[in-house]
Amino acid sequence: MTALTALSPLDGRYATQTAALAPIFSELGLMRARLKAEVAWLVGLGDEPGISELPPFSAGARARLEAFLTAFDEEAGRAIKGIEATTNHDVKAIEYYLRAYMDGHEDLKAASEFVHFALTSEDINNVAYALMVLAGRDTILTPALDEISQSLESLATTSASRAMLARTHGQPASPTTVGKEMRVFVSRLADALSEIRAVPLHAKINGAVGNYNAHYAAYPEVDWPRVSARILASLGLLQNPHTTQIEPHDGLARLCHALMRANTILLDLSRDLWGYISLGYFRQKTRAGEVGSSTMPHKVNPIDFENAEGNLGLANALLDHLAAKLPISRFQRDLTDSTVLRNVGSAFGYALLAYRSLARGLAKLEIDANRLDADLSGHTEVLTEAVQTVMRRYGLAGGYEDLKDLSRGRALTVDDLQGFIAQLALPEDVKAKLLALTPDTYIGNAAAQAKNRSGP
Repeated sequence: MTALTALSPLDGRYATQTAALAPIFSELGLMRARLKAEVAWLVGLGDEPGISELPPFSAGARARLEAFLTAFDEEAGRAIKGIEATTNHDVKAIEYYLRAYMDGHEDLKAASEFVHFALTSEDINNVAYALMVLAGRDTILTPALDEISQSLESLATTSASRAMLARTHGQPASPTTVGKEMRVFVSRLADALSEIRAVPLHAKINGAVGNYNAHYAAYPEVDWPRVSARILASLGLLQNPHTTQIEPHDGLARLCHALMRANTILLDLSRDLWGYISLGYFRQKTRAGEVGSSTMPHKVNPIDFENAEGNLGLANALLDHLAAKLPISRFQRDLTDSTVLRNVGSAFGYALLAYRSLARGLAKLEIDANRLDADLSGHTEVLTEAVQTVMRRYGLAGGYEDLKDLSRGRALTVDDLQGFIAQLALPEDVKAKLLALTPDTYIGNAAAQAKNRSGP
């Protein structure tokens, strides 16, 4: 398979952008995670005093097993696939591969019968996927989201006072600042990131139907729930104490929903930035040799934000299906989750692709101050809100209606508005402030908000 022959664009056209996820979520990554789960269980059993037939592994034996995991590569993966060709069972192939390795080393050979002891395949699979999701979240996705957040933070603070005409319903509205509008997204994304990071990842190692049946048959005196919790904790995972054959994936579903929320916020951001570029509020830095249109030489299209929007939608479609499907299983086990789980990497891949596009787009943005100023000065009517509100304070009736008649559906000039203000029965200092007010100064506490403060 090459970038030209790959079925999925994640492994083809966009392979370089999603490459960081491949070692985690590929078939090879799944094999590596399964082996890690098998080894953790085996070594953990050796540390349990009640299992006298399996003494604790020596420091040298532990180091050998750690080196075995570290050295795991494509050649090892091909060897496992060779075993699977006979077993027609992927987890059993992992077990046989580990046993064969241990049988070749004197310090490990005696323990090989305890590989996969009392386990069902799902004991290994659910741990492996939890480890993969943990790695994908903490080492790939959240750092990519942090990069976007940092770019937005920089834009919010550097453009805190840069006045901008707001748009409600797409129409000119009370002015704001570029920085304040970016602060909104910084704040929303911070909340979403907190939720993503806070989702605990659960796993289980409790046998074929969740009751430790085989465990207690072999060692009825051992506290198996405690052993399982201890070994899972050594892997950075929490024990789910009540399961069927499968861990019900409620934690993973919660993470999918948390990622969907972050993605929805970023989709909103992508559309807004696309719109601001369309209005001319932002220019995009160009690169030598780049083409925006095959026929229109002048074009500099907002493709990074368009690509982000499209891939965020794909990511959320997959995440939504994962969250809806995975917690549902017939009786104690069906296999529908098995094939669906293999697409977690694709969901993460489309999300990462979107994050990379959005980060590139943010890096290209330049504020067009002249365009912002022209838009502000061309919409004097946005000051009518201020005038009618001040009139209300001083008891002047009918201000809203009078200003509606003066401004609605027509171009309101500075002279028009100042003429209206001049005849108002207001205190002279108040009238002077209204006469001095301009759209670029009518921004409330937007600059303070942009700097993450509550007021001027």
